[in-house]
Amino acid sequence: MASGEGFLTDGQREMLKIASQNAENLSSSPKSPSSLLSEHHIKAPAGGKAHTAGIAVRHVRRSHSGKFVRVKKDGAGGKGTWGKLLDTDVESHIDRNDPNYDSGEEPYQLVGSTVTDPLDEFKKAVVSIIEEYFSNGDVELAASDLRELGSSEYYPYFIKRLVSMAMDRHDKEKEMASVLLSALYADVISPSQIRDGFFMLLESADDLAVDILDAVDILALFLARAVVDDILPPAFLARARKALPESSNGVQVIQTAEKSYLSAPHHAELVERRWGGSTHITVEEVKKKIADLLREYVDSGDAFEACRCIRELGVSFFHHEVVKRALVLAMEIRSAEPLMLKLLKEAAEEGLISSSQMVKGFSRLAEGLDDLALDIPSAKALFESFVPKAISEGWLDASSLTKPAGEDGEIQVEDERVRKYKKEAVTIIHEYFLSDDIPELIRSLEDLGAPEYNSIFLKKLITLAMDRKNREKEMASVLLSALHIEIFSTEDIVNGFVMLLESAEDTALDILDASNELALFLARAVIDDVLVPLNLEEIGSRLPPNCSGSETVRMARSLIAARHAGERLLRCWGGGTGWAVEDAKDKIMKLLEEYESGGVVSEACQCIRDLDLPFFNHEVVKKALVMAMEKKNDRMLDLLQECFSEGLITINQMTKGFTRVKDGLDDLALDIPNAKEKFGFYVEHAQKKGWLLPSFDSSASDV
Repeated sequence: MASGEGFLTDGQREMLKIASQNAENLSSSPKSPSSLLSEHHIKAPAGGKAHTAGIAVRHVRRSHSGKFVRVKKDGAGGKGTWGKLLDTDVESHIDRNDPNYDSGEEPYQLVGSTVTDPLDEFKKAVVSIIEEYFSNGDVELAASDLRELGSSEYYPYFIKRLVSMAMDRHDKEKEMASVLLSALYADVISPSQIRDGFFMLLESADDLAVDILDAVDILALFLARAVVDDILPPAFLARARKALPESSNGVQVIQTAEKSYLSAPHHAELVERRWGGSTHITVEEVKKKIADLLREYVDSGDAFEACRCIRELGVSFFHHEVVKRALVLAMEIRSAEPLMLKLLKEAAEEGLISSSQMVKGFSRLAEGLDDLALDIPSAKALFESFVPKAISEGWLDASSLTKPAGEDGEIQVEDERVRKYKKEAVTIIHEYFLSDDIPELIRSLEDLGAPEYNSIFLKKLITLAMDRKNREKEMASVLLSALHIEIFSTEDIVNGFVMLLESAEDTALDILDASNELALFLARAVIDDVLVPLNLEEIGSRLPPNCSGSETVRMARSLIAARHAGERLLRCWGGGTGWAVEDAKDKIMKLLEEYESGGVVSEACQCIRDLDLPFFNHEVVKKALVMAMEKKNDRMLDLLQECFSEGLITINQMTKGFTRVKDGLDDLALDIPNAKEKFGFYVEHAQKKGWLLPSFDSSASDV
């Protein structure tokens, strides 16, 4: 029945029928239908064409090209075929203008979204709350915003951010931060969250110290303030210390809080007034308000209204300022004396001004009588009349009042010469702050002819600078460097700092941040080679062990021991003139290196002259001697001889330079083994040439 037309034989038909019936079963077999057919040796008859009529029903299909092709599974077709009915493998185009367009047919596109951390979002949100609070001072609004923010489990991070932001701002913001913490305690933030927040701050003290110069002391004050405000229990300090590494700044913060603030006499008042009290205003603003209300009282005579205004100030720890200013006003305006004494008596009887505050006010005035007498000549006599009157009327405790007294009980009159020196010194310092002329100041001091009072001058200089801006503080440090050896001995400077630290608590009554400022002045003196670290030990040994002055010395040591201390302390008050000194060190090194490599003496002298820092020429001497030791080139001595001969480097500056090298010989000997031998030779040469003061002989013999 077969023919050349492509029909199958009977045997082939039978085999195809069997294959078709079992196709579905065999589809799951490892062998495909095509392989099954090939096993039965289905071949096209020899007629030149393939006989495919029966096979084309399911598995074999002739393509449009006439080629015999193997089809895909489920009839999807191969090359040259249309594919199966629902085949979506081919690229299709959806026309949105098609009347049958369905947006649901658009292909889906997965859009990635950033997974945000709730803590990060919380941190960002609290920054704006804190910034707004610092600008408007509204405690209730800040508390409301924090409640609305939710995420109460993250409140410890709020505490950390609030304190760390306040640490890098003014005293007003520091005070506001402490007030806000007290307001939020228990009502919004739980006690345990307060503890967690402060512990996080202690853990990050090392990082904070990198950006904030006095971070340890500021954080210690926040910690002490939290204890005084009863939002942290005192036991927290001991528990936190055990949980922190012994060498961390966090432990140092706790120690500072305990020793400097919480163990000091009247520590609650001291801590509360450090940032200007709890009224969101600074100390200067409080003083102005007190002066205004007293002036108004003089005009009106209404004691009841004056007491009400004092009460509304809300600074009970600062009432000694009311007492002091009232007494001064009574001295200035004689007609106001009865009114002022009446006001103080009524305030004491009402309990508005405590006995301790009254005594402190009188004591502060007694200590400042010498200066006050310059403006009010009868100040001492008037004060002596106020005291017995107040004691007899019962509003001043005589047993608590301390005053310098002579054998007859009267206040001693200070030596007239010292008073005159102080007055002249203040004038000289004020002129220096205006002119920035160090040589002129040195000439003025020499004209006074009172070197025995050098330590008094230093005390006046730093005290006046502390009550001014950073520019004057920087100028004071630079002046100390100029005065050292030129006029002042190291002993003068040590004695001056001892006098400052002995009166640190009194200074803090008028200058809010006196302790920190004094620590910076001390540390800066060491960095500027005015003092050596051993001098700090000497200063500390001359102070009572638990006084605020001793803590200031410890704080200065910490500042010096910090990383990059030199660079940070040189810019602690914004650089200014101090950067000129630092730049001068680099310029001195460069000009000496140029001279050592074959430069001309006259050019080197001109470069030194162009620096225009005659008070700093000891640095030229020091670096020249050290370079001579390192390079083994005594040519530097020729330069020093020329400078001395021209008067470019004075004998005082020369002596100071040699003294500085001598003080550092032990360290220098680590790099230059024969440093002491070489220095001995240089000293002998300098003495022959007359470069050194006779007083250097005894010190040189120790080398």
